[in-house]
Amino acid sequence: MRTVVQRVSRAQVTIHGEITGKIGHGLLVFLGVAKADTRTDADYLVGKILGLRVFEDPDRKMNLSLTDTHGAVLAVSQFTLYGDVRRGKRPSFDEAAPPEMARELCEYFVSKIGEAGFVCETGQFREMMQVELVNDGPVTILLDSTRAF
Repeated sequence: MRTVVQRVSRAQVTIHGEITGKIGHGLLVFLGVAKADTRTDADYLVGKILGLRVFEDPDRKMNLSLTDTHGAVLAVSQFTLYGDVRRGKRPSFDEAAPPEMARELCEYFVSKIGEAGFVCETGQFREMMQVELVNDGPVTILLDSTRAF
């Protein structure tokens, strides 16, 4: 699984003119699922994201996590994180998981964040979404469950 995590002061996702997910202070997580991914990959990323020290402490050092700041998560599925353009300019999505598998792992990811006691808003799987955010910092972190980066 692959994520783009952005520290936000607010974020929301809109589908067909209706807001389906909205948070204040917290993390916007774009989540991509690969064919080889399992729940173990999701568990790894949930733990990493909840403990990611990207929020400022009183000394203005990025030293606090979502756990420390009691922020929320907005999780948005995004298969395009597995777009491969090494062979040209049109992305290939061959490594992205099929929709049924990706949906199950995305839902599992969201449920694990909720089970940890955090608000986790979402977009809607396989829908065209408009995502609005105020990136706080800006702070953007890339995570991959295979530790590719």
